[in-house]
Amino acid sequence: MTAHAPTDWPQQAGILCNDERFQRFVVAQVDPDLSDHFLCASFAAEYLRRFCNIQSRRDLATNIDARARFRILRTEFDAWSGRIAAPR
Repeated sequence: MTAHAPTDWPQQAGILCNDERFQRFVVAQVDPDLSDHFLCASFAAEYLRRFCNIQSRRDLATNIDARARFRILRTEFDAWSGRIAAPR
């Protein structure tokens, strides 16, 4: 992942939550048996907020710890989707 300006982090999170592949990843993390009803940006955004321990994606612009958790989430998604090799 490339470095982003602090104001780009919330935008990157929003783009990610609108990605159908990320939505499928989220459902797989929560419960693979959930229906396709949960494949939506709002469900993905709620998962992201809980994972990053933030109230709003805007918090990524100012919360360094949340950005670190976001990077972890992004890496897990990239491994799950086959974009990178899964860590051992």
